[in-house]
Amino acid sequence: MTAEQTAARAPSAARPLTIAIAVLAVVGIGIAGYLTYVHFEDIEPVCTTGGCAKVQASEYSELAGVPVATIGLVGYLTVLATLIVPGELGRAATALVALIGAGYSGYLTYLELAVIDAICQWCVASAIVMTLVAILAVVRLLRDPGGGRPAPDGRMGEP
Repeated sequence: MTAEQTAARAPSAARPLTIAIAVLAVVGIGIAGYLTYVHFEDIEPVCTTGGCAKVQASEYSELAGVPVATIGLVGYLTVLATLIVPGELGRAATALVALIGAGYSGYLTYLELAVIDAICQWCVASAIVMTLVAILAVVRLLRDPGGGRPAPDGRMGEP
């Protein structure tokens, strides 16, 4: 076996980050999927904060007629899809989608606190999950800028 073949089979330092991002995205899919279901079934979400129904019924719960929960669901599914794209392009796409999602989640959290005057536990949970995804995705991108090519010291990045 050549040195390149051996290096290519070496486990990537970014692999645990990829797995963690995937797990968090699945959690996000669960949250956003539940809120999408609640929206389309026109039922109140289970809520311990007392503000979920108010947030869900606010004018900010839709963007151009699309429920924000559905946008979140698509965002988490897109994060999962980008994880199967190899190399730096895939890592950059994951980071981009997650950063956009975290930014939008931050904006929605601001609206909950400053405008709607109600807190939705599901929305906060989703914002935390997407923020964690964004942090891990950026770390994953920065740790392996070589796109799976051998580094000068012979270590391999994630394919």
